[in-house]
Amino acid sequence: MTRWWPPVAMAAMLVLGLAVRHGPTPVDGWFQALGRELGPYRRTFLLFTDWRWLTPVLLVAIVVVLWRRQWWLAAAMAVSPPLAIAVARLCKHLFGREKGGALAYPSGHATFVVVVMGMVLIAAGFAAWAVVVAVTISVLGMFGQAITHHYFTDTVGAALLATSVVCVAYVLTRPTLDRCQPRCDVGHKRWLT
Repeated sequence: MTRWWPPVAMAAMLVLGLAVRHGPTPVDGWFQALGRELGPYRRTFLLFTDWRWLTPVLLVAIVVVLWRRQWWLAAAMAVSPPLAIAVARLCKHLFGREKGGALAYPSGHATFVVVVMGMVLIAAGFAAWAVVVAVTISVLGMFGQAITHHYFTDTVGAALLATSVVCVAYVLTRPTLDRCQPRCDVGHKRWLT
């Protein structure tokens, strides 16, 4: 699945972007109405896309994989978020969809939270707890953007873009990943002597 998802997700993101570039959809309107009903409480959900806590989380995960000597994964974790944001910015100009006078599709904030959580998920070895945490934070972040600064479809496009970047990073680093449990002999030095 990780090999075919990036082209499928990018194609879906492009098709969705072309479909929504001229205005909001009814589902976008529903999320915006919900945001208005929540009033000032809706801004609470923006915490989940705040770079001021997501960046330290990513840096800690990078330090952990460096400690485990997973150099290629650390490099992928460092490069993937800025790469995803650069692609999102390029796509914003390509589609030209606006909300409140700013380019909106795909959401850069939603792209960032999903790609960071994806990198943390890879670093955690896809442990069940990490899947729950990554999905929960990503969905809450997307929800927060969908009821405030973006349309819901902007966040869907962001998720498609971000998950494709995460899958590419995983496919490129998978041969170097060790399937050992934490605190084991990652270098298998005991077995080489």
